[in-house]
Amino acid sequence: MFINKVRQALPQYKKVMVVFMRDKRIDKLADVLVNFSVNLQKGEKIFIEATDVPEEVVCAVLDQVYKVGGVPYVKYGAGKIQRSLLMGADEGSIKTLAKYEKYIMEDMDAYIGIRGFKNNYELSDVPAETSAIYQRDFFYPVHHEVRVAKTKWVILRYPTDSMAQLSEMSAEKFEDFFFDVCTLDYAKMSRAMDALVELMNGTDKVRITAKDTDLTFSIKGIPAIKCAGNMNIPDGEVYTAPVKNCVNGKITYNAPSMQGGKKYENISLTFKDGKIIKAECSGDNCALNEIFDTDEGARYVGEFAIGVNPYVTKPMLDTLFDEKITGSIHFTPGCCYEDAYNGNQSGVHWDLVLIQTPEYGGGEIWFDDVLIRKDGVFLPDSLKPLNAENLK
Repeated sequence: MFINKVRQALPQYKKVMVVFMRDKRIDKLADVLVNFSVNLQKGEKIFIEATDVPEEVVCAVLDQVYKVGGVPYVKYGAGKIQRSLLMGADEGSIKTLAKYEKYIMEDMDAYIGIRGFKNNYELSDVPAETSAIYQRDFFYPVHHEVRVAKTKWVILRYPTDSMAQLSEMSAEKFEDFFFDVCTLDYAKMSRAMDALVELMNGTDKVRITAKDTDLTFSIKGIPAIKCAGNMNIPDGEVYTAPVKNCVNGKITYNAPSMQGGKKYENISLTFKDGKIIKAECSGDNCALNEIFDTDEGARYVGEFAIGVNPYVTKPMLDTLFDEKITGSIHFTPGCCYEDAYNGNQSGVHWDLVLIQTPEYGGGEIWFDDVLIRKDGVFLPDSLKPLNAENLK
């Protein structure tokens, strides 16, 4: 229809050719994913999993894979399909799906996940029991046991109109923000993280304070791992894990979070000897506690991380962005990572975020009774390169 109108308006031309060019920023992003994040080598096999993203994004990634001589396998899906799959699923069918996907994943050298859900609430009516089974019997064995432990992997959240809406931005402004966040100088960030890694590796006692938060735990003997574009895009965190049985006190998260297609706000967790003994939120406390009752490990913490991405300054109800907010931490109930191992195993890994910048009430991080960050700003000279103004 559009082409016919153009021809009618320009009768002197018999033919009008309309060429749709791929945004060059997509090619730059694909280059980062393939050549930096997973550092794909000739002959390596790579699993590319895409959900609700434009076809040209997957095509751009494939172009980069073939340039280096890689061997791709592609899984292309949608949130609506995932919902339909889970609505009729039971334990047996989920375990069967996991068996086949685990078989494929075990044969891969690398993994790129590109997720761009059009509707964050698409899975909201999937029964809680089914969601718990899926986390335990599919996501954990396929992704934690194989993908995370045995492949070079990166997860990317791709921009959608839904994400722009949640961020209270126009689609165009959000797209510009997205590419700024995802293609920043990760090599510079990585160098700046070295001092924080060294400090965390030498730290025993951690104390976190903020509004309705006073939490203590040890990270002694558990490695600190920097994430600067090699595991997530966007990226920007240094993570470790608390010693499993040493978390005590209370934390109140001020960033909302999605889990199982449901939104949770003002989650407050009380710990005793590592275990969540009380969990509350401003909404459905029963649904919240069902998540923590998924298995024994869901009431213990598998990750403590500090966010430093200078472009991400407010929550947008998307974990891959929110957990990187500059001036934030996330304290994660559920499974730990193999490279920061504290022994906790679970089908749950829920990155819950506390922002400590002045706009969100402030807060402090103490390492062995030394204040290292106040109101989101690092204080020691060695850590100042990680402050937002120095990373942009």
